[in-house]
Amino acid sequence: MNLLPNREPNAHTVEKIGGTSISNTAAVLENVLIGGRKGSALYNRIFVVSAYSGMTDRLLEHKKTGRPGAYARFASARSRSALVEAIAEVHHEMRRINGEVFGRSPERRVADDFVRDRIEGVLGCLLDLQRLCSYGHFRLEEHLNTVREVLAAQGEAHSSYNTALLLRTLGVEAIFVDMTGWRDETEISLDERIETALSAIDLSKQLPIITGYSRCPGGLVQLYGRGYTEFTFARIAALTGAKEAIIHKECHLSTADPKIVGIERVRPIGRTNYDVADQLSNLEVEAIHPAAAKELRHANIPLRFKNTFEPEDEGTVITRDYVSDTPQAEIITGLRGVYALEFFEQDVVGRNDYDAEILKKLKGYDVRVVTKASNANTITHYLAAAPDVIASVVQALEESFPTADIVTKKVSIVSAIGSDLNLQSLTAIAVQALADACIEVLGIHQLMRNVDIIFMVDESGFDDAVSALHGALIEAASCRVRRCE
Repeated sequence: MNLLPNREPNAHTVEKIGGTSISNTAAVLENVLIGGRKGSALYNRIFVVSAYSGMTDRLLEHKKTGRPGAYARFASARSRSALVEAIAEVHHEMRRINGEVFGRSPERRVADDFVRDRIEGVLGCLLDLQRLCSYGHFRLEEHLNTVREVLAAQGEAHSSYNTALLLRTLGVEAIFVDMTGWRDETEISLDERIETALSAIDLSKQLPIITGYSRCPGGLVQLYGRGYTEFTFARIAALTGAKEAIIHKECHLSTADPKIVGIERVRPIGRTNYDVADQLSNLEVEAIHPAAAKELRHANIPLRFKNTFEPEDEGTVITRDYVSDTPQAEIITGLRGVYALEFFEQDVVGRNDYDAEILKKLKGYDVRVVTKASNANTITHYLAAAPDVIASVVQALEESFPTADIVTKKVSIVSAIGSDLNLQSLTAIAVQALADACIEVLGIHQLMRNVDIIFMVDESGFDDAVSALHGALIEAASCRVRRCE
């Protein structure tokens, strides 16, 4: 499907600007939006913009710590004063950002007026809802998902509006494309909203700046969590037949976390495939949401990750069919604080109903299984969940299987990932590297597909394990290649 039938296919890019990047106005203007471009070179691009760094945390809750934002405080406190205070804090932060972006220019007042209209509208709506639900016939819980959607949308509306306004002051024909459904009484699909938004835009001489949030049935946040901007971006790329999808972030998609192994030791991955991208998502590496990757993969659109602050670097390109010329690890990463839930029952051997029942319990508590392993009598699931949820799962399993021995242990998962790990000595090299670093391996998981090797280590050994594997599988491998050349 191509929503731009009057244009040549593969003539434009769809690009997403991350929250940290868009917060650095000067850098994003110089390195992404304008730079040395003039005239027609400014166009044939569609930009999807995330909220400013930290804004969605203020609107919902902190992504990592869970610290309550406006939504969480509204949902838990249920008081007028708590709601007014939370929304006022968001409004103050938005206006502070406007001051950084526009200074004392006339556009500052325009930006502040836009924010005021949105914030006052949201506050009025929520106060009315709160008042309505003070009557017994109406339940606030039935509306909380909608409240979450409305609040999340304001972050992307703010950043996108500011970006388009700023570009117009610099002579760029930028168009603010609001897909949040603000004051829109119609209920249409995401595809219809994208088609409506882009139908009147001429990409050859207009630069659409699109909100990363889009209103749709089911709710974008409800469907895709905090990866909703990535899905909007990917769906636009797929529907418009983009030649390339580009994500601009504050860092490279690197061979490891530079905060762990050191910036001087890592490098951009360069090239890989969507299978690797999915493995990264499974380990909660902030690359791209798996649903977004699926959209691009099915449409056969290359995805490029670029460092906003190093525009001269081509970054990393992900394609559907890429396989490394030589078997090698491309990235070392992992996940901390995973719970290994070990289920031992002598009668498991030869039966599969135990595993099915365990999975049913895990699904009932909405626990995510990172990976699993089993032998004749033992089934171990590695779970990403809060401690209280794990405790409830264990209790439920003990009630269903009173003769089973169920043990939990908090561990870290460290993984070597690559488009082709089919190197006979690779696992041996990795195990030796961990042994040399005095890291005890609690488990190893490797499939015949040879895309990843997973090592379970003690929770405290995560950083050391990543550093050891990066040195042995990536840095040493690069040295061997250079010597051969």
